Amino acid sequence: MFLEQYLPVLIFILVGIGVGAAPLLLGRVLGPHRPDAAKNSPYECGFEAFEDARMKFDVRYYLVAILFILFDLEIAFLFPWAVALKHVGAAGFWAMMIFLSILVVGFIYEWKKGALDWE
Repeated sequence: MFLEQYLPVLIFILVGIGVGAAPLLLGRVLGPHRPDAAKNSPYECGFEAFEDARMKFDVRYYLVAILFILFDLEIAFLFPWAVALKHVGAAGFWAMMIFLSILVVGFIYEWKKGALDWE
């Protein structure tokens, strides 16, 4: 029947839900339940909350997050390229070398501008 083709997908989804839910349930059942003032206190961005929740954050938090996402996504392009390296040949290899050189130039530019310095 037509729905039999979806059985592996359904099993995959159920196993994924099980793998995600099992550690949560085990932690809830087997974990210690000893709350204290330090555990129940609010925690945000590495410093104590001392003002209104709508206060402005330093731009460095956003800059570091954007740079991390930028380089993380660019490096993610290396995985499919590495898997298909035999099939793309020399042209694919040199195209990726150009891509990586542009990435390195951007990284050096950010480094020289001080975007990676944390004060």
